[in-house]
Amino acid sequence: MTTYVLGIDGGTESIRARVFGLDGRSVGDKAVSYATAFPAPSHAEQNPEDWWTAAGTATKGAIAAAGVDPADIKALACDTTSCTVVALDATGAPVRPCLLWMDVRAHAEAADILATGDPALRINGGGAGPVSPEWMLPKALWIKRNQPEIWARAKMVGEYQDFMTLRMTGRWTASLNNMTMRWHYQTQHGGWPDTLLARADLSDLRDKWPADFVAPGEAIGPLTASAAAHLGLPASCLVVQGGADAFIGMIGLGVTQPGDLALITGSSHLQLGVAMRETHVGGVWGTYADCVYPGRDIIEGGQTSTGSVISWFKRNFAPEATFDDLNAAAATLPPGAEGVLAVDHFQGNRTPHTDALARGAVTGLTLKHTSAHVYRALIESICLGTRAIVEAFGTAFEARRIVVAGGAVNAPLWLQIHADTLGLPLELTEQPEAPCLGSAILAAVGAGAFADIDAACAAMVRTARVIQPDMQAHAAYAPVFDRYQAAFGALKQIRT
Repeated sequence: MTTYVLGIDGGTESIRARVFGLDGRSVGDKAVSYATAFPAPSHAEQNPEDWWTAAGTATKGAIAAAGVDPADIKALACDTTSCTVVALDATGAPVRPCLLWMDVRAHAEAADILATGDPALRINGGGAGPVSPEWMLPKALWIKRNQPEIWARAKMVGEYQDFMTLRMTGRWTASLNNMTMRWHYQTQHGGWPDTLLARADLSDLRDKWPADFVAPGEAIGPLTASAAAHLGLPASCLVVQGGADAFIGMIGLGVTQPGDLALITGSSHLQLGVAMRETHVGGVWGTYADCVYPGRDIIEGGQTSTGSVISWFKRNFAPEATFDDLNAAAATLPPGAEGVLAVDHFQGNRTPHTDALARGAVTGLTLKHTSAHVYRALIESICLGTRAIVEAFGTAFEARRIVVAGGAVNAPLWLQIHADTLGLPLELTEQPEAPCLGSAILAAVGAGAFADIDAACAAMVRTARVIQPDMQAHAAYAPVFDRYQAAFGALKQIRT
């Protein structure tokens, strides 16, 4: 008999189920999409029932694709979008659509929460902020202020993650992962943020939150009979706690030790590192104690517009060209794009300036320059922005190992410029679906197949290839990086 585990990844546009062996190799998967509604500017909502319906189809499809006996799937774990807030009645039924992570209607509430000055805000840039309107407390406060009748009906307030585990096990419990990074729960500083809740007029949220929590990799319980039938699994299948997709992706990338960094790329970039120690500094989110691994702190940075900037350029200025054409032309140019400098803050800056009003720019243009120069400068700006974030982490995090996931793994020029600007090698893993694999690793740990997450990662995550930096190019980027850093202040002086 072969033992398998199931990883379920609840994303923004779809949910994917993937069956893995204990060697970390995928044997079958299935994705099922669901709809997002945008009922007003800054609003984004989904129906939690759609997640559950899609999960059943995806799980049964993955098992069929794998061709395995469902009885051989011993455990599952789920990762989901974070800050996707659900409000449920006493039976667990939604009383309104969820507020999806990208919903930012609660900007006033976020400002009011920051204004409390509560010590629990240390994870928000050392207390300087920002508190994102995406996070749990602003969204809960928005519902309370603007939909009091729904707030009164909501006996449970939690996340996508908690809704899924409730449907699977009948247990209303939270993930320590979400709590430490988005609910202001701090294992090293008093636990629940009771004073912050009181100052924000949210004391009643404590009664709606789950009373207990489970850390990633710990067992929640077996499937209920109805959940087992819905998912096509035996009732003996164990449900193990997961968490937020990107953070569980760290596990799927094997980013486990202090100095390890997960560089998650796509329309935006996310930098998640295992810190050497606790720190709370301006311009950086975290550190979050025990967020992913027991006894370790996680530090977080992010760029709001990265791949989206490249898509913007192609769509507006090179619609007839292919990305292969653009990359080939840009690759012929030297570091620094012969004097053209770009700034990637097209949708503001998240880290390290935390300035929503920051804007993008292209400067240094002459009549010699072509679209290839601008294209390369835009890629360089994104990579320089990543370097700025890693440096902003300070002495609490020294990058020793960087593992990349997401869209950039398919873009050799991006990968090389990232390696060159950082002056560090980049690792790519065999399994590109890092959150799914991370969930499967947690399932394997919870089922007792491995002693801990470190041991499971050693067995289930493999490096596919390594991108080595060109150290001559790294040296050439030093003055370019200085110009990039100076550009933020210069642009701030002249913006409207």
